[in-house]
Order: sequence, then structure tokens, then C-alpha cells
Amino acid sequence: MRQPGQWKMDIGLDEIGGVTRAEVRLGGTDGTRFTGIGLVENGPRGLHLPGIAAELALARALSDLTEELLEAVASDIDTQFTFPGRRVN
Repeated sequence: MRQPGQWKMDIGLDEIGGVTRAEVRLGGTDGTRFTGIGLVENGPRGLHLPGIAAELALARALSDLTEELLEAVASDIDTQFTFPGRRVN
């Protein structure tokens, strides 16, 4: 089970071929690692607003990271507790 502690978050943004990519890496002092990825492609008719694309890519990466964390929490709960009427394999 993961314990509270110091966590570090790194954020990377880049743009290649009209695709803005954000990567958010979250790591704990216990070696736990999570990564979220967010992508934004050129808009309609090739319109691309880099500032807005970066914000949207980052929001998508954080959302992806949130889902990964929630899945880890659910898995930790399943392995740590047995609920009445529920079989744990």
C-alpha cells in the first residue's frame, strides 16, 4: 500500500507536425510512477493556435493522469480489503 509522502510532477510540452503533445509524469518517493498523455491536432482548415493547443493538451494529460490514479486507488482497495458478498480472486 502506498503511503503519503513527497510527490514530484514533471510536465513536458512539444509540437511536432501540427500535433501538440503534453506529458505529465508524477512520481512518489517510494518509486511509484504515473504518466498522463494529452494530444491536440491542428484545428479545422489547418488552423492552429499554439497557446490554446498547449492548454488543451495539458488538460487532457492531467485528465489521463487522474484516470490512471483512480484506477490505482481502486486496485489498492481491492487488494487490501474484502467486502461482504464479494469474491476477490
